[in-house]
Amino acid sequence: MPSPFIFWPCFSAIAFLALGLFAVRKELKAALRLDKLLVLARVFVATPLAVFGAEHLAGAQFIMQAVPAWMPARLFWTYFVGLALIAAALSLIFMKYVPASGMLLGIMFVLFVLMIHFPNVAANPKDRILWTVALRDLSFAGGAFALAGTQFQQLNESISKALILIARGFVAVPLLFFAVEHILHPQFAPGVPLPKLTPAGVPFPHVLATIVAVALFVAGVCLLIGKYARTTTTWLGLVLVLLTFFFYLPILALARQPAQITEGLNYVEDTMLFAGMVLFLAAAMPAIPTAASNDKPDSAAQAK
Repeated sequence: MPSPFIFWPCFSAIAFLALGLFAVRKELKAALRLDKLLVLARVFVATPLAVFGAEHLAGAQFIMQAVPAWMPARLFWTYFVGLALIAAALSLIFMKYVPASGMLLGIMFVLFVLMIHFPNVAANPKDRILWTVALRDLSFAGGAFALAGTQFQQLNESISKALILIARGFVAVPLLFFAVEHILHPQFAPGVPLPKLTPAGVPFPHVLATIVAVALFVAGVCLLIGKYARTTTTWLGLVLVLLTFFFYLPILALARQPAQITEGLNYVEDTMLFAGMVLFLAAAMPAIPTAASNDKPDSAAQAK
């Protein structure tokens, strides 16, 4: 029998993915082309959040070691974060209290960066993995703020614009950093450039790393300059989704040892969460007007 640390995260992955796909079925059917990815973004975010939440609850004694030593009640905070992640996942699936959950989720990731990751970076500034983890969570915060920003558009336009502007910076900087990392270290698995090496059986790993690097770099630049940001981040989201299901999922499927299963599941969910957060930001960016949309005002004027 699998241990609870393996069973409950795997169960959560299957359950929330199925529940999410069922919840978005009508929107997915109505969406056109790449807009289907923007509909699926909340499934791509909710599923990993539920998995990581289950890991916090099932492996609290282990996860607790990441809580800063100076904080009291470290075990309590481990359980609290686990429940918060699952609550955020449910909020996204059922689209309830999303402005609040998006804001709180973004704040939580910012706190992870400030309280855990940046102190680690300050202690080991030459460790690229520590920088990657810190910027990864910063990009997660950016995606959550982008989601909150879109939800605030009807409530408070100034807050909405501020959140989306913050989100652009929080996502653009990690994208550029990851692009450079892929060029400098193409032997590592693509997506979020963590310690895992690309498996030996994968053909043309350097080509794959270069393609991902270009997608990351172009999207990052477009976010900074504010042009073609929706298009480039949507395409980047597609690249990351393809990596999730056709690169990392087979690695998980071939895993046999408990440690391999846990690592494989975390890479799948990490890349899926990265894709979902990028797509949240894509949805918050203004769409490029098409020729058809430009013709509509003229037609209306002629009718008058």
